[in-house]
Amino acid sequence: MQLTEIRVAGFAEQGVILLAKMIAKAISGVKGYHAIMTQDFNQDFGGLCSTQVVVSDQPVYYHHVSNPDILVAMSQEAYDMFFPELRPGGLVIIEEELVRVTGTPEGARVYGIPAMRLAEEASNRAVLNIVMLGFFGAVAGVLQRESLRKSVENSVPSASLDLNLKAFDQGYDYGLQHLPPRLLKVLAFNFVQPK
Repeated sequence: MQLTEIRVAGFAEQGVILLAKMIAKAISGVKGYHAIMTQDFNQDFGGLCSTQVVVSDQPVYYHHVSNPDILVAMSQEAYDMFFPELRPGGLVIIEEELVRVTGTPEGARVYGIPAMRLAEEASNRAVLNIVMLGFFGAVAGVLQRESLRKSVENSVPSASLDLNLKAFDQGYDYGLQHLPPRLLKVLAFNFVQPK
């Protein structure tokens, strides 16, 4: 059984839950894969929000994430709280202007994006999570670009679809531009095919 644990965390108003839902939705749309998502959030506006996505090639019966393979940290508090749980050799994706990296587990790979700035350039800070989704897609290399774009199309209101797709493309393209060339070749063979 192949199992991958993903944790997405940040401030509540950053769209953390929608980001994780889109990842889970995109994975669930791939033949032979199953995903389950759970969420945990602080009642206070702006408080810490965390979501967990468990992915497997078999039905998922246990949804608790204990040692994520991938951590998406969109705030310093999220990074500080969940970084110690990262599996050795795991992948960390950060909003580089909001998170300062301190120490890394053995073999961990850390990639950052100025997602807030890119969202503002797309004319709306509210698409920060969509920029992060695009970056996640490029850096994690677990799904085809079109699978994630389709998830965006099925998750956002039609009135803001163009803005969200532009934000997704910004994040994805930024990821491709900032990955080491060797890693790009490896990722080309890891894409999960859509149904």
